[in-house]
Amino acid sequence: MRLTRIYLDCELRPGSLVELPPVAAAHVAKVLRARSGDELTLFNGDGREFAGTVEEVRGSRVKAAVGSGRLADRESPLLLTLIQCVPRGDRMDFIVQKATELGVARIAPVLSERSVVRLDQAQAQSKTAHWRGIAVGACEQSGRNRLPRIDPPQPLIDHLGATTGTDLKLVLEPDAGTSTLPAEPGAVHIAIGPEGGFAPAELEAFRIAGFERIGLGPRILRAETAAIAALAWLQTRWGDMR
Repeated sequence: MRLTRIYLDCELRPGSLVELPPVAAAHVAKVLRARSGDELTLFNGDGREFAGTVEEVRGSRVKAAVGSGRLADRESPLLLTLIQCVPRGDRMDFIVQKATELGVARIAPVLSERSVVRLDQAQAQSKTAHWRGIAVGACEQSGRNRLPRIDPPQPLIDHLGATTGTDLKLVLEPDAGTSTLPAEPGAVHIAIGPEGGFAPAELEAFRIAGFERIGLGPRILRAETAAIAALAWLQTRWGDMR
């Protein structure tokens, strides 16, 4: 039987007691109706997972004992960065969840010329915290023991201006032709546009930043579909889904 996995943002030391985060504790206490002695799996993002045992349940508060730890690093050998124009509604939540499940190492939310979404500083901070919470839940579900990095949303041009290095850089464009790609890149940046696509000036900025245009077939995909399809394709071609 697969044990409930819980992320804790703290040091995990065998023999210590930890209090579960409020949301996880409420789920364990109220939904799972856990009792003293029930087993859990605990992790804190360092690549290990620890045996855990429910020690005490008081209302919606749960304490657990930390047992032995073991390295269980399930990260892809391909370092994937998803540069995602933030779509409207809650579709970014879906993208963050599925990208985390698919093993992305970093998510860089960006706002482009044709983006419908506009965020002030307070909204950007709130969204970043919210998306990080979604990534935590996706790691708990998928078995990942390292959390993807999630950047605060910023203008696309600012992100491109800070993009350096020799990693393979790709921008998804429906009209792109066949591209010649390397045999085994160690890291890939893939950019997905907003509902209306990237503006011509932005595509030129991508070119200057070293991005190559690629397509994923003859059909135009929604932003959330494009992100999932691109990540699955990259993981199948060069990652750990081969």
